[in-house]
Amino acid sequence: MLYVARRRVAEEPVSKLAIWSRRLALFAMAVVLLVIVIVNLGFLDPLPAISTLAGSLFFALVAMVLAFGAFVVIWRQGLRGLGLAVAALSIGIAMLAYPAYLGVLFYRLPAVNDITTDPVDPPRFEAIARLRPRGANPIAYPGAAALQLQRTAYPDIEPLLVSVPPLEAYDAALAVITKRKWRIVDVRPPQTGRREGRIEAVARTPLMGFRDDIVVRVRAAEDGARIDMRSASRYGVHDFGANASRLRSLSSDIDDLAGAEKAKPKPPPKPAPKKAAQPGKR
Repeated sequence: MLYVARRRVAEEPVSKLAIWSRRLALFAMAVVLLVIVIVNLGFLDPLPAISTLAGSLFFALVAMVLAFGAFVVIWRQGLRGLGLAVAALSIGIAMLAYPAYLGVLFYRLPAVNDITTDPVDPPRFEAIARLRPRGANPIAYPGAAALQLQRTAYPDIEPLLVSVPPLEAYDAALAVITKRKWRIVDVRPPQTGRREGRIEAVARTPLMGFRDDIVVRVRAAEDGARIDMRSASRYGVHDFGANASRLRSLSSDIDDLAGAEKAKPKPPPKPAPKKAAQPGKR
C-alpha cells in the first residue's frame, strides 16, 4: 500500500500555470539582460530600449499573476510545480523592485532633467550641442519654471567657491572627471584676464548606459575661483534626481582635491651652492 501511495504522489501532474509563469519570467529576464547589453554597446537608442524594457516588465507582472494562480491551484488540487511558481514570483519581484523604486522617486521629486549651479547664467553646451542626436532634449536651459522647481527640490545645489587660482581649480575638476572615466568632449583651460575655463563631458548611467551631458565652467573670483556645473539628461522629462546627485558628488570631489592641492606643503628652497675659495683669499 505504501508503494502505491508513493507512485500516486509522483504521478501527480504539474500545474500548467506554474510552468507558464516560470517561462514568462525567464523570457522577461532574458529580454532585460539583452537590452542592457545592446544599449551599453551602443547598438540601440534609448527610446526603443525603454519601450522594450516596459514590455518585458509587463511580461514579468503577468508571470507573477500566473504564479499566484498556480499557488491556488496547487493548494486546492494537490498538483506539483510549487518550485516553478516560487521561481517565477522571485524573478518578477526582482525585476519590478527597481522600477517600483523609480516610481517612488517619480512622485517625490519634480519633473526636471537639467540641473545647474547657476540658473541665472547657466554654463552652455557648445561642443556637446553638435553631438546631441535628433529627438534628444533641447540643449538650452529650460528657464524660470525649471529654476523654481530646482530651488524647491535641490536648494543645496550651489556654485563651488575654492581659494585656489582658476587654473588649479580647473586642473582639479579635470582630474576628477578623468578619474570618473567620463568621455571628455572639449577642454579649454582658463587664461588670466582673457577667458574662463570649460570642460564638457558625457557620463553614462550605471545600469543602462544612457548618456547624460556635463559642463564645468571655471571663473576667477575675489579670493580664488568659482566653479559652476551643469548636468542634463539627453532623453526624458524626469531624471529621478540623478543630475542633482551627480553635481553634489562632483562638487564634493573637486572641493576635496582643490583643498588637498592647496594644503600640500611646498618643498623648501634649495640652498645656494657655496663658492670655492680662490687661492690667496680667506
